[in-house]
Amino acid sequence: MDTDAGLIYEGDPALQAPILGALRSVVDPEMALNIVDVGLVYRVTVDEARVHLLMTMTSAACPVADVILEDVQDALDRVLPPQLAVEVELFWDPPWTPERLSPRARAFMGW
Repeated sequence: MDTDAGLIYEGDPALQAPILGALRSVVDPEMALNIVDVGLVYRVTVDEARVHLLMTMTSAACPVADVILEDVQDALDRVLPPQLAVEVELFWDPPWTPERLSPRARAFMGW
């Protein structure tokens, strides 16, 4: 299922709202927007054992990548059942571009 900002969610529908809410609580400090609206999260896949997140940063040299990844893990740990492992895969191809910004993020930035 596609959500705003191009994020694709696959898996248990009962977990979609808590997962997306948790991800929206994580802020990219450089942009002062949540990582879903920035378009950093490409795909969330949930199965019986894990939540797999495919995400990127605005650049490979992002100085706050470790902070964002730790915040993602913490936010998901707060809302997921304890038997689900969280696996975050960081990738760079295709690279992030401003076209990934949600309409809300574009409005916030005056674009």
